Parts: sequence; structure tokens; C-alpha cells
Amino acid sequence: MDAPVDDDATLMLAYAKGQMSAFDTLYARHKGTLYRFLLRAARDPQLADELFQETWSRVIAARARYTPQAKFTTWLLQIAHNLLIDSHRRKRPVATGEDAEQVFETLASPDHEQPDHVLSDFERRRKLQLAIEQLPEEQRTAVLLRLENDLSVEEIADITGVGRETAKSRLRYAMNRLREQLAE
Repeated sequence: MDAPVDDDATLMLAYAKGQMSAFDTLYARHKGTLYRFLLRAARDPQLADELFQETWSRVIAARARYTPQAKFTTWLLQIAHNLLIDSHRRKRPVATGEDAEQVFETLASPDHEQPDHVLSDFERRRKLQLAIEQLPEEQRTAVLLRLENDLSVEEIADITGVGRETAKSRLRYAMNRLREQLAE
């Protein structure tokens, strides 16, 4: 069953017909979300950069055969997730928590995360980031897709290539572990 065509899917279809401005709009809308997902999931800035470029290359290459069977965001993140899994299979080294912390400190943040806001908010976010980093890979991916992209269990299952119940279980275990760590 085909999903209803969302605005992003309409833009992708327009890009497939040669409308370059449609791709520019898609890229502008999703570059931040995609990069944050890859950086936090890969925990390696160089790998995140490579996967970011490769994901967009795959989007460009797939434009002629694109059919909107899910939300565009789901399709985009599924490409990124598959590339991430492939990179893990090649046994790439993973950044330490300290390396990831340095990267997060240098990233531009939205206005609501600027230093003039309450320090306790920063401390809570940082504690959450550290707790997420400690999760097993499958749980970390599920929770990042949920928290960062507000995806449903079904969408997480589609992106990660597992059944709905497996995705739900991973998300539940991840959330329980995060609650325990944040309560400490």
C-alpha cells in the first residue's frame, strides 16, 4: 500500500523530472537532521561526513526510480542507516566519548540552545547525550530516530530493516536504560 505523497515526496518527484530547485529545497530541509543523525550514530566526524555525502549521492542517483512508498524522511534516513551499517561491517574505528563531546561542542546549535539559556538545561542535555552514547548500537539508533526525528515505531522498523516488535523492544529497552541513567 502506498503512503500518501507528502510535500517532500512531491519535491523529489519534481527533481526526478529535472527541476533542480526541488533538490535544493530538499537538501536545505533535511541536511541538518541527516547530519546530526549520522554524527551521533557514527560517533566519528569523518565517517559522518563521508556517509552524509554518500547518502545524498544515493538520493541523486535514485531520482529517476524514486517512488513515494513512505515519507521522504523515512526513505532518506533508511539510506543513511544502511550506509552506516555497511561502514560498521567494514570495522571502522569508533570515536571515544571525549571525541564526540568535542564535536558536539563545536557544532552550531539552534538559537534555543545558545549559552544565554539556563545552564541546567545544558547539563540535562549533556547527560542525555552521554547516556545515549552508552546504549548498544541498535538501541542508540532507535532512540536517535525517535528523539531527533520524531519517527513512529513503524518508521524506525522500516529504516532499520527489522520487524515492528523488534523496533518497539529496542526503543523500550533504550528508554528504560536512559531513565535509569538519568535518575542517577
